[in-house]
Amino acid sequence: MPTRRQILGSMAALPLMGLAFPQVSWATRARGDARFAFVVLRGALDGLAAVPAYGDGDFVRHRGPASDRLTLDDTFGLNPALPHLHEMYGKHEALVLHAVATPYRQRSHFSGQDVLESGLSSEIGTRDGWLGRALPRNAAGVRAMALGEAVPLVLRGGPGVSSWAPMRENVLDDDTLHRIEALYGDDQLLSRSLAAALNTGQIAREGGLDENGPALSGPRERFLGLMTAAGRFLAAPDGPRIAVIDIGGWDTHNQQAGRLKRQLAILDDGLAALRDNLGAAWGQTAVLLATEFGRTAAINGTGGTDHGTGAAAFLAGGAVAGGRVIADWPGLADGQLFEARDLRPTTDLRAVAKGVLRDHLNLARADLDRTVFPDSAAVRPMDGLIRG
Repeated sequence: MPTRRQILGSMAALPLMGLAFPQVSWATRARGDARFAFVVLRGALDGLAAVPAYGDGDFVRHRGPASDRLTLDDTFGLNPALPHLHEMYGKHEALVLHAVATPYRQRSHFSGQDVLESGLSSEIGTRDGWLGRALPRNAAGVRAMALGEAVPLVLRGGPGVSSWAPMRENVLDDDTLHRIEALYGDDQLLSRSLAAALNTGQIAREGGLDENGPALSGPRERFLGLMTAAGRFLAAPDGPRIAVIDIGGWDTHNQQAGRLKRQLAILDDGLAALRDNLGAAWGQTAVLLATEFGRTAAINGTGGTDHGTGAAAFLAGGAVAGGRVIADWPGLADGQLFEARDLRPTTDLRAVAKGVLRDHLNLARADLDRTVFPDSAAVRPMDGLIRG
């Protein structure tokens, strides 16, 4: 049985009144029954700490030596708190992308996250997101799922979207459920929402997920629980094929070293939990991990970093053509920094997302340019991100 929260959460994913975009139609199924997960790193991850550019002669001047790094190549390493990601990289199941950014060039978390999730070139008040617009209008059942207490902007506006979170709530009894079904019966959108909630509850029970158990306490337990659930939902034969999970805590203005080490370890363990619970479906999965913007090149006076611009992103999964760092590296010399303080972005994050959606989920270039990321025809999809 669904909970009240599940039904309301599914209703929140219904198309909202906002900017009108053409509909996407997928001519064929996503190749190989592909899965895609988007992990939103809220708070602005410090890319230079997560992926130190130790081979840049100016890195030490800004950050000090990165002697305990997990080496990727002659220029870049991984923070030692990311051993699972490093293992995936070694197996060619993970890519590291550096000096990336959305088109946003200010430093407000709220506006930056809106641009990251809307897929637009600026913050203009849209009420739907690029993944929501990427969902085919002719698909039946639950196509995408938000793991968390609410459906994030990136998934809003699309059909077949549901949500799930492990929260203790009263389950609707049979009589109430029948009344709701009768009430929704003549409304196509609401009946579809209820069907999505019912299907979500069924998959959760079959996957051993207790939707009515105690809420997960603490950021580590919460994120690992949501990534475990995402893996089981995506692995289910009749489950969703797209999932969105977010994790906050990246706004490290002070005492960054210890805080970021703990936070990266949570992220790394969560990625491993997603992989392990996907099982064989990991080979058909791509996971994009991205943040709203990066942080300053130099450490501030309280041992932290302030809001910046260029960032790091990651692409992981058995479907990913990994084992590489992709970076048009701008350098960290004073004259090479953006506004004399930030890593200069040289890669548009939309190019990465477009490459995954085109080559992994089989979306047409015209739909990507016109609907999913409107007015982005000049941003070409990045080639070679997906195997084959």
